[in-house]
Amino acid sequence: MSSSRTALILGAGIMGLSAAWGLARQGFAVRIVEQDEVPNPRGASVDRHRLIRHAYGGQAGYMRMVDPAYAAWDMLWRELGEVLHIPTGVLAVSGGTKGWLGESRATLAGDGHAVTDLTAEQVAARFPIFTEAGIGAAFHMEAGGVLLADRIVAGLARACTARGVVIERARAAAVDPARATLRLNDGSERSADLLVIAAGPWAPRLLPAALAPRVVASRQVLVLLEPPAQHRETWTRAPMLLDLAEDGGFYAVPPVADTPLKIGDHRFSRSGDAEADPRDATAAEAEEILAFARPRLRDMAGYRILGARACYYDVEDAERFVIEPLSPRCLVMSGFTGHGFKFGPLLGLALATAASNPALLPALTPWAAGQAAPAPGLLAALEGVSA
Repeated sequence: MSSSRTALILGAGIMGLSAAWGLARQGFAVRIVEQDEVPNPRGASVDRHRLIRHAYGGQAGYMRMVDPAYAAWDMLWRELGEVLHIPTGVLAVSGGTKGWLGESRATLAGDGHAVTDLTAEQVAARFPIFTEAGIGAAFHMEAGGVLLADRIVAGLARACTARGVVIERARAAAVDPARATLRLNDGSERSADLLVIAAGPWAPRLLPAALAPRVVASRQVLVLLEPPAQHRETWTRAPMLLDLAEDGGFYAVPPVADTPLKIGDHRFSRSGDAEADPRDATAAEAEEILAFARPRLRDMAGYRILGARACYYDVEDAERFVIEPLSPRCLVMSGFTGHGFKFGPLLGLALATAASNPALLPALTPWAAGQAAPAPGLLAALEGVSA
């Protein structure tokens, strides 16, 4: 495709950069407008790590997107010249066989994924950093790992720049989807043949008619820990821990690649202001998360708190990703919670393919929402790529 087609992207988080990368690969001349430095320390996708795993409850569509997501990451690793993914495997535990764990187990088995069921005693014996207390069901998967998020965002920005993408630091005051135009705070305008809005938790306030109230900002708290001396070496070989009970779900990210152990809240607060609210978490917020983790981590009293803070996600009512046309010249990417990061390059490549072949645009939205298989040609950029 000729580079005469132009694209303008609002937001340089994982989605905006992935869209820019995909569009540049399709021959678009791309400009990104980002309000902060890149990586943006206030952005939803800028953290030390994010998780990639097949377990997705009963959401088979997203489970089936994980293998092509790995293939898209492989493309990016080759371009970056480094692999920013640490395999860890997955340990899922729950008080019983129903709910998220049971739905995940059934959906995984239905698609032939290798899952090893474990008893509470087997969990504690195999992974002595965890206790058996309260575990009524558990499974382990070898597949899955940690994506080094902040390093990925920085590397993707470099890759985009190398492909000619211009990153402009400016703040958008208004969006005109019909004209594919951004009005900036200084009163100037930027426009292109295609406008992509990937503004994370800021998007609903810029697009109230299109997104609010079905997509909202959500304050999420995480706590960083140092394990006690007797468990540090074991943690370096530990799987990610998923305990996603509806009434108090949390996840634990092992301390890989010189990052700290992280405990995060899997519930969505669906409240907060990404622009105005503080990023420091209160002691009460940190304790609420630690209370969920305390029964699961052996010798929890010996763990040292390194810090606690909040980030802001954009959460859609049904927790489904939103990639939709707002006009023939404008697409929005929103509603990615903490789950979207693993699919960033895959979604960017698919969006770019659909932008280059508008006949594919109607298929992009339900596929991104996890409700349909990809249309023929939508993942053409991955042909010949081995996951």
